[in-house]
Amino acid sequence: MTADRDADASRLAAESIAQDDPTGWFERLYAEAAVGGAIVPWDRAEPNALIVEWARDLDGAGKRALVIGCGYGMDSEFVASLGFSTTAFDISDTAISAVRERFPESTVDYVVADLLAPPAEWTHAFDLVVESITVQSMPLSVREKAIVHCGQMVAPGGTLLVVSGVREEGQQVDGPPWPLTRSELDSFAVDGLRAESVEQVPQWRATFRRV
Repeated sequence: MTADRDADASRLAAESIAQDDPTGWFERLYAEAAVGGAIVPWDRAEPNALIVEWARDLDGAGKRALVIGCGYGMDSEFVASLGFSTTAFDISDTAISAVRERFPESTVDYVVADLLAPPAEWTHAFDLVVESITVQSMPLSVREKAIVHCGQMVAPGGTLLVVSGVREEGQQVDGPPWPLTRSELDSFAVDGLRAESVEQVPQWRATFRRV
């Protein structure tokens, strides 16, 4: 993403955080984008290549998947194409309305939900949970809570896939995004989750399994 593509997100995030609303800027960004007034920097025409490379041979038949912070749905549609019964959520009502219009025949269950307060029935409910660049888009003040909730939705024997940019320990960045440090990445391994692989390719791509 270029600095220009990040400019609208940075502006709105700064305003939202100053109002002690660390995630309210997501809806404002999608709403402005819907009328041509902003750019959503993570909007793309293809699913994330790191997800595709990792998951392309998976057989999701009879299994459930959850895509966190689905945005306009490219990753969600790819996961569903693997046979998973897929739920995808975003905190932005505008984003969910847009993705439903973009994929009117989709089998994905697109819903509005908040990673900081996910539905209780999602706890330990999904065989695959995909977290791609959502946590890194959230301010550090709520990061620990967001990370814990990502893991809590993984079913026994299930897998959490995390894709994120890389930030060095102690490095200060003007986000969004605020990429993950290695220690933040390692902190996904809680609540019975164990790290299976951690790659820097060149972004972080890590998998965790609930034992």
